[in-house]
Amino acid sequence: MIKKREALSNSPVSPLKKLREELGLSQEGFARQIGTSARTISRWEAGDSIPTFTIAQMKSLDLLLRANDKTLEDLPDRFAPLD
Repeated sequence: MIKKREALSNSPVSPLKKLREELGLSQEGFARQIGTSARTISRWEAGDSIPTFTIAQMKSLDLLLRANDKTLEDLPDRFAPLD
């Protein structure tokens, strides 16, 4: 059984979540765009796992960012919530 984390109003926001919301995408939409699952995006945003990307996923992410006037340089160094 997967234990669901309680959302706290004062909990830190993931830089990845902030970026994803700036792009106007849900976890599912963002995942679809870069070729992964919404569950993986959720884990990255929560800091439960460290992101790893295939070359194809990096190319997809680069295209997504460039279509929104951003670059890979705009990505945060960490995707997990900052304390």
